[in-house]
Amino acid sequence: MEYANHLKEYAAAPSETQVAEEVAHLKSAAKGNENIDVYKFCYSTIDLTTLSCNDSEESVTKFAKRAVEFYNAYPDIPNVASICVYPSFVETVGLAVDGSPMRITSVAGAFPASQSFVEVKALEVAMAIENGADEIDIVLNPGMMIAGHDDEAASEVEFLREEAKDVVLKVIIESGALKNPELIRRASLVAMFAGADFIKTSTGKIDVAATPEAAFIMCHAIKDYYNLTGRKVGFKAAGGVKTPEDAALYYTIVEEILGKEWLTTDLFRIGASSAANNLISAIEDKDIKYF
Repeated sequence: MEYANHLKEYAAAPSETQVAEEVAHLKSAAKGNENIDVYKFCYSTIDLTTLSCNDSEESVTKFAKRAVEFYNAYPDIPNVASICVYPSFVETVGLAVDGSPMRITSVAGAFPASQSFVEVKALEVAMAIENGADEIDIVLNPGMMIAGHDDEAASEVEFLREEAKDVVLKVIIESGALKNPELIRRASLVAMFAGADFIKTSTGKIDVAATPEAAFIMCHAIKDYYNLTGRKVGFKAAGGVKTPEDAALYYTIVEEILGKEWLTTDLFRIGASSAANNLISAIEDKDIKYF
């Protein structure tokens, strides 16, 4: 499908100065959300992630079982939304979490660079789902977007959307590679046009990961898209979200721009690993290294 003319229906992105001014306001507002209730909710939105070259069947099994044990270890804290792994470990996680309500997320589609044949990407998505993935995170090709090939990038997402039509599809725009507000906004809209259930900031595999500035632009794109189409798309911050204060800031950005109706695990996620321990520690008011 061609989207160039469709993009003209949407306002241009704010300037970098406007973004900086608004984010400064949001950072101030976030102080009011640095409390246990917000931290508990933020913990429940985490896609608990292990995407390391050192991952093995043994390490991933241990990781997943530890996440499932959290239900009994901390019954007063809602557990994480899902466990996120490479496609080859989806079945491993499935065996470890069997009998629990834990969901399984898999990165796929030539993650993290999105540089492969679309047929290879589609096969990887299909195999991850066949092995038990409930949710799939793919990357909108950054090189295509930077070069101005919006429709080609969107077509790939549409193709993978067909493979993932029965699961939640999160599309990573790799905002740190796109850099400027207009390109971040265009990528956000293109991903939504192509069928994303969530748009996600980052892979966490390049120097610049999630930033509040990118989140601000992306959430406004979601709001504008919803106002024109009536379809709600979720937001996921990932990469570099480490502290409870980081989590509260992204919570605040979503709350202020999209409203409290977006503050559910169906529409807001945090991709993290170290943030989990830090949020538990803040909730329990003592240093805890659970994972």
